[in-house]
Amino acid sequence: MARGRFITFEGPEGGGKTTQAKCLIERLDARGLDVVYAREPGGTPTGEAIRDILQHNVTGENISPPAEVLLFAASRAQLVAHVIRPALDRGAWVVCDRFADSTTAYQGYGRGFDVEHMIAINHFAIQGTEPDITFLLDVDLNEGFRRITARHQEKASPLDRIEREARTFHERVRAGYHALAARWPDRFYTVNGMDEESAVARVVWERVERAFFT
Repeated sequence: MARGRFITFEGPEGGGKTTQAKCLIERLDARGLDVVYAREPGGTPTGEAIRDILQHNVTGENISPPAEVLLFAASRAQLVAHVIRPALDRGAWVVCDRFADSTTAYQGYGRGFDVEHMIAINHFAIQGTEPDITFLLDVDLNEGFRRITARHQEKASPLDRIEREARTFHERVRAGYHALAARWPDRFYTVNGMDEESAVARVVWERVERAFFT
């Protein structure tokens, strides 16, 4: 059986990654394809426990930069081993809301962790399970944070640990994503996340159609 397809969505906060991942899944479902949704960190019982530590600081303990990197890698390794690779092996499509590039952008470029070391750790965690396409949903930071603030107000929930970081951190993250897109232009496809949801979904679907259905 042929390997399935693996598509990831990346980008700064408020870019619409989750929304666009689910829009794409609806399109793929309509074609009768076997599609699996995954998210990072999380997606497995172990990964969800790690997510609570990383996003919501459930331990109340300051997380050192190396520990943060390794926790993300551990969650990712579980997700690859228990969800992503089995799905791909049976020929399913996997659509993932963030993957290894997030850690390189946030912990590498954002935190200042050595980027080449970060990429090496990611390679160890994913064991060759690379995305076929990565959609980078780029958005102005002001607009991104307007969106996430509105979302949290609607849900009456606080910003998470990463969202509370200084603007300069998020500026480095966004610049890091652009650096990664330049490094791997054959895999990355940058989309203007400032556009309306329907316009972004149309661009994403057109790219998927060209890559896999023509």
